[in-house]
Formats: sequence, structure tokens, C-alpha cells
Amino acid sequence: MQLKYGLEDKPPRSEMLVFGLQWLAVTIPTILIIGAVIGSIQGGSYILYIQKLLILTGIMILVQVLWGHKMPLVIGPATVLLIGVLATLDQGMGAINTSLIIGGLVLAILAGSGLFKYVQKLFTPRVVMVILMLIAFTLSPTILNLITAGDVALPSSNFVFALILVFAAFIAHGLLKGLWKSTLPLWIMAVGSLAYYGIFKTVPQVSGLSALAIPGNFIAPLSIPYPGVIIAFLICFLALAINDLGSIQAVGSLLNADEMEKRVKKGITLTGAGNALAGFIGVIGPVDYSMSPGIIAATECASRFTMIPAAVGLIILAFSPLAIGFISSIPSPVIGTVLIYIMTAQIGAALLLAIESNAIKSMDDGFIIGLPIILATVVAFLPTSVSSQIPTIIKPIIANGFVMGVLAVLVMEHVIYRKKLH
Repeated sequence: MQLKYGLEDKPPRSEMLVFGLQWLAVTIPTILIIGAVIGSIQGGSYILYIQKLLILTGIMILVQVLWGHKMPLVIGPATVLLIGVLATLDQGMGAINTSLIIGGLVLAILAGSGLFKYVQKLFTPRVVMVILMLIAFTLSPTILNLITAGDVALPSSNFVFALILVFAAFIAHGLLKGLWKSTLPLWIMAVGSLAYYGIFKTVPQVSGLSALAIPGNFIAPLSIPYPGVIIAFLICFLALAINDLGSIQAVGSLLNADEMEKRVKKGITLTGAGNALAGFIGVIGPVDYSMSPGIIAATECASRFTMIPAAVGLIILAFSPLAIGFISSIPSPVIGTVLIYIMTAQIGAALLLAIESNAIKSMDDGFIIGLPIILATVVAFLPTSVSSQIPTIIKPIIANGFVMGVLAVLVMEHVIYRKKLH
């Protein structure tokens, strides 16, 4: 690939700032979405949550770019951990935060000691494909709740609005190119919010927010979780690790980067440490995103140093609740639409992986993929009246669609069909 700036190049200051703003535009949407989803669940202000997410993400970008994998990679809160949080809310945020710390430390130790390469063998192309699809399918209940929320308009009106916006988003995806396509989630949020405000005659509520403020309550509550909660999050962290590994390797292959084994080891170790820190401050932990190669191709700039202005911008933004309130005043149906767009891309990536790795060659392969997906979907939509009857100690596993799907695909791949496929 012909690049204007390579991995170790330092563009002029003006161009450095422009490239940094582009990385910033790509990084912000997921932070806002995760913050809004968690904020709506907690029932309080999500401004503090987003402030902490912005600071953590900015710090992680700086650390990874300067001392970790040393590559231009978008970093943001891990969607797979959002699934873990949603499935264990009844255990309390203290138990969830402690589980995040434990999971992050385990990942850091596995990667730092070199033991992760043995765990990595479990994740064949079929297993990875299923995990990518599970994230999308098990978020369906959350997406459904978002696009049918009735705070401003009738649930049916919000549903129709979301459907129209979804198709408009994919029409735009087909027409746009380069950085415009890479930053499409940002434009969906901006245009979708303006359309929603105009149609339903409402305005964003940002009054009472300070222009500048230091985040308070930075240390999160902690409590000892049930073993089932820890196991559920450890499974989520295995999926997170594979996501991180794939993202680092994808950019490394694109740039023909040297010492990839060293970069992977440092990168995943710091991701684990970052997730442990996330648990201490009470937010969802970070992961490297797989969208980075597309952004590099669009901008023709692979300089890791252009990530520094983006990281600094995130940290500066974190100290302005008013600015956060303004850019995050996104109606629930719009958030749901963006999640549909992102999760569709996730499914597309899974199918592409299946084609490239020739992962589906027989009906048995279809069973390995099909059972975990249908099982996870059923569990994800399990009525509360049923899940509430499951013993507390195993509920985080049995009632967690993603965890059940991952366990199912590992059993199908490495136990039931092991002789036939290996």
C-alpha cells in the first residue's frame, strides 16, 4: 500500500493535528454509545461515566502508541464487556467492577508471561466467527429496548424512525468513500439526532452542566462477586483478547511491521492492565478496534504519532461536562440505529472470516456455528420470570447468552466434533 506517512514518520504539526482530529472523530462515537447505554441502565447522569471513559481511552491510546504495540489503532470500550455487564447487573456494580479487575489482571498475566499462546489455540476460525456473531445477536434485546423507548415519542413511532434511519445509513455506506465512510457512525448520530429533534419537536437538555469540571467519585465501589460472575467475565475476556489480537495483527500485516510477536505481547498485556484500571474506576474496559486498517487506507497515513493529538483531545474533552452533554444528547432510537449498523458490520466480518478461512465445508461445520448462535439468542431473550428462578451462583453463566454461546461453540468444536474435524 502506498502511504504518505509510514509507521515511524512524524508529519508536520498542521497535518498531525488534522490526522489527529480524524482519529478523534472515529474514536468518540462508541464511547458516547456505551456511556449512554450504561447511563440509561443506571438511571442517573451518564456524564461522569463518559468523562471517565474519555480519560481512560486517552491514556490507553498514549500508552499503547508510545510503549505498547506502537501502532495506530483505534481504542475504545469493549462491546463484549457491555454484554457481560448487562447480564450481571443484578449482582451489583461492585461485583462487576471487581470482575473487570480480575479479568484484566488474568489477561495481562497470560499475555505478559507468554501463556496466552496456549489459550489462543482454542480459538479456531469457526470459534472466532461464532464469537463475532454472538456479540451482535446477544445485544439484540438492548438494541430493541433502545429503538422502542417511549420517553419522547410513542414506541411505535421510534421504531419506524429507527427503521428509516437504518436504511438511510446503509444507503450512505454504499455511496460514501474514504474517511467519510470510516466516520459514518458519527454522521449517523449527528444527522439522526437533528432529524429526531426536528420531527418530534424536542431539544437536547444540556442546561445546568458546567463548562469545566474535574470528574468526581473516580474510585468505583468494589465487592466480592459470586464465582459465576467471575467465570462469565473471564469468558468475555477471552473473546476480548481474540478481538485485540486480531486488530493488532491486521494493522501489523497491513504495514509489514517488524517484531510482531513483541508488539502483540506488549499490546495485549497493556490491554489487560487497562481493563483492570477500568474496574477500579468503574467503567467498561478498552480494546483495540478492527476498523483501523480502513482508516489508514483512507487517509494514507500510518504514523503512530498522529494518535497523540487524538488522545490529548479525548482527555481535554473529559473535563467539560457541557461539551459532553452537547455531543452526547443522542436520542435512544438513534443510538440503537448506530448499534445495528456496527453489529451488522460485525456479522459481515464474521462471514468474511468464514470465507477466507474456508471454515464451513460440511453440515457438521454448520451445526458447530448454528447451535451456539440460536442458543445464545434464546438465552438473551429469556423472560425475567424464568431467569429469576435460576440459582444465583450459576445465573451469570446460564442466563448470559454470550457466555452460553461461547461455551457451546467450544464444546461443539473441541469435544463433540473433535474427531471429525481435527
